[in-house]
Amino acid sequence: MIDAVKDYLTGLQNRICAELESIDGGATFGCDTWTRPAGGGGDSRVLKQGEVFEQAGVGFSHVFGERMPPSATKNRPELAGKAFQAVGVSLVLHPRNPYVPTTHANLRFFTAGQRKPVWWFGGGFDLTPYYPFHEDVVHWHRVARAACNPFGDDLYPRYKKWCDEYFYLKHRGETRGVGGLFFDDLNEFGFDKSFEFVRTVGDSFLKAYGPIVEKRISHRYGDRQRQFQLYRRGRYVEFNLIYDRGTLFGLQSGGRTESILMSLPPMVRWEYDWHPEPGSPEDALYEDYLRPRDWLGETT
Repeated sequence: MIDAVKDYLTGLQNRICAELESIDGGATFGCDTWTRPAGGGGDSRVLKQGEVFEQAGVGFSHVFGERMPPSATKNRPELAGKAFQAVGVSLVLHPRNPYVPTTHANLRFFTAGQRKPVWWFGGGFDLTPYYPFHEDVVHWHRVARAACNPFGDDLYPRYKKWCDEYFYLKHRGETRGVGGLFFDDLNEFGFDKSFEFVRTVGDSFLKAYGPIVEKRISHRYGDRQRQFQLYRRGRYVEFNLIYDRGTLFGLQSGGRTESILMSLPPMVRWEYDWHPEPGSPEDALYEDYLRPRDWLGETT
């Protein structure tokens, strides 16, 4: 099973990197192949200081070991101490223009145990705008729903809700962005159908994100918008270092630190007790977007 997943994910990494280079038009991805002493390795690809993307990371990893890390057994305590394999692609894109949203996507596959292996898929994608446009958010969720619908009418509402709940900064009382899809422990369909769903989600990512970039890439901005973007990137750092399971899994499993933390933005700032001016475009982000919403008019 894992070979088929690995082939798809490495192909997806290649396709996404090629498309992002085409969108950027000014920089290319560096390729950094690494090995993990305890077993496995990966291929981290990072684009720096492009025309569109200040930094973009698209990483593939295939790691294995004799004991599952604690972050991977939190919901499956019976697997503690079992041998495991994990394969996945994870990407985070930090655009230069504050009107182009940051985005994240991840697809992963785990197997645990040896005699009768347990397996499951996880992943999804989410959007983190700084100056959001309602039509962009609706487009994003329409693509997410279209990816889910062939597999059941309940999937989009369920995985959309899971995304809202997962990408939530409890200490701030706000969502990280406007959500998307998040799923884990997926094996209920059987391998073939579950894998088909994962491929559909992976193939939908650029359909969701590409048109947003094309619309907003030339939007004019100044220092005020740039400073707000850098301030809001701090929330991204807070989430990844405090809550993100993938970050915890990578660090606990002895993964490559540079590759695990390539999701962090190249520039960021914090400001003590800052609040947006009431009625400002910055205030609109807080008031209208950083909370779960039924973007498509459905019960979620």
